[in-house]
Amino acid sequence: MEQFHHPRPVWTGQRPTPERTRLLDALTGTVLELGAGDGLKLACYPAAVREIVLVEADPFLRASAAPAADQVAATVRILDGRPHELPVPDASCDAVVASLVLCCSPSVQGTLREVRRVLRPGGELRFYEHQRSANPVIACCQRLVSPVWSRAAGGCRPGRDTLAALRRAGFAVSVSASFPFHGIPHVLGTARPR
Repeated sequence: MEQFHHPRPVWTGQRPTPERTRLLDALTGTVLELGAGDGLKLACYPAAVREIVLVEADPFLRASAAPAADQVAATVRILDGRPHELPVPDASCDAVVASLVLCCSPSVQGTLREVRRVLRPGGELRFYEHQRSANPVIACCQRLVSPVWSRAAGGCRPGRDTLAALRRAGFAVSVSASFPFHGIPHVLGTARPR
């Protein structure tokens, strides 16, 4: 299901993709990931992550991720919840991972407020998201296709300006990569509450 909505490969052969590796590199402690997906991403986490908390609203995806959770060394909790109403205590996570979910959130600012709430002091948000193009023609195309795309792809809005949303929510943003995937701009990086 996740690969249908967001067909980004997680693995190339026996290794995580370079984007997935950069997204999760050097994470430790307790990590919350927005969206469980099909659970395939769980095997990409570094060994220093002792607990992974997946928050997923869709019961089908929660059930799909459960078998993968049994295959990793870290403790995995799969919780029913929405990104703008995270069912975890304040300051309980060392990091939050958002991989192609901020574009789907009906309230990106609400989601980012929740991310700030659950991060421990010094924690960070790792993101791999759609990004509105700086090219006005491509940005216009993204805006025009969004209503149809959103209905067909689980609420995804490929023209959302993710970086601007992060900054408006009070995060200091560091972009490690900007790249197109099938012609759609994406951004990969970290954000820390200011």
